[in-house]
Amino acid sequence: MFTAALWLSVGGLCTSSAAQAATEGCGGRLTRTVAFETGEVRVYKSRNQACAMTVARVSGERRRMAVSIQPRGGAPVRDAGRFTRYAGPVTVGAINRCVYVKGGVGAGSADSGWILC
Repeated sequence: MFTAALWLSVGGLCTSSAAQAATEGCGGRLTRTVAFETGEVRVYKSRNQACAMTVARVSGERRRMAVSIQPRGGAPVRDAGRFTRYAGPVTVGAINRCVYVKGGVGAGSADSGWILC
């Protein structure tokens, strides 16, 4: 009974987006979603970092996925490979800096332009 009460109280502290971000690896809050035909790029922002990941619209089979995030004036950070659900997370320092994100799943892809400025 104590375990169930503890589990319920801990579960009540997490919001679904915070729990999802923690599970997937990006800290901060979801600030932008860039959708495309085969998935979406999710951009998270914390006080001093920006994080991005590409999530497939349909998970299951391994397919080519990629994500990159680039702070203005800096080099892009990338993750690419054959994944079943998502690529990333990739994180950059972004205190008062715009970021540019790109992502793709299979033949579909999208980019954000400069955001979080």
